[in-house]
Amino acid sequence: MKLSQVFCALNLAFISFNFGTIFANETTAEIIIEKYDAIMGPKNYESEFKMTANREDGTVRTYEMKAIKSGDEKFRIWFKKPSAVVGQEILRVGDNSWLYMPNLKRATRIANRDSFQGGDFNNADVLRVNYKIDYSGVLKTSEDSLAYHVELKAKNNNTSYDSIQIWVRKSDFMPVKGEYYGTSGKLLRSAVFSDYKDFGKGFVRPAKIVMKNEIVKSRQSEMFTDSMKTDVTFPEQRFNQTDLGK
Repeated sequence: MKLSQVFCALNLAFISFNFGTIFANETTAEIIIEKYDAIMGPKNYESEFKMTANREDGTVRTYEMKAIKSGDEKFRIWFKKPSAVVGQEILRVGDNSWLYMPNLKRATRIANRDSFQGGDFNNADVLRVNYKIDYSGVLKTSEDSLAYHVELKAKNNNTSYDSIQIWVRKSDFMPVKGEYYGTSGKLLRSAVFSDYKDFGKGFVRPAKIVMKNEIVKSRQSEMFTDSMKTDVTFPEQRFNQTDLGK
């Protein structure tokens, strides 16, 4: 083989190797969605958090809560403040969610698209953060050179939104902002994520989410995560309806 042919073969091998490496390391919509889910909805956790709802009449209401999550299908919330909701609980198992009312001593079904305690988050925004299961994604061109932009489309009618646009930082996949659309294509909500915090053992996520109501501009709600432990497990009975109120 001539020397020129050897160099040609080596160049082709080098180009092939580099293209293979580029494609192997390519960030896809699926990878971004998985990263988002891992950050915003880790498999197991226990957290203390609060929501402050700013309503159109100028009133402000703050709710303090404790939550536990087990796997992708089980979630439970206890309301600690204000006094009007102390004793209320929410339980989600799979696609079903219930609100327990202590004065009635029973639980009633609630829907994913319903408002969470009259605020601007939907129930699914709080109870069910699993975009990989509920949505398919497409990577879009981002106007922000430091962020990936993914468009999500609902796979079924049980989701809280028909479509979602999310932006995450390229450096660490931390969510930056989100836009949430109804079936008509109208923008319903927009969110800004901030106050990135290490909650322990290197688990970092936004501690603050501001959800703006794009229909009623005078409304917005803010969610603050005060603490979160991810190295936890819970007995199965904590996610049974018969355990509500105990």
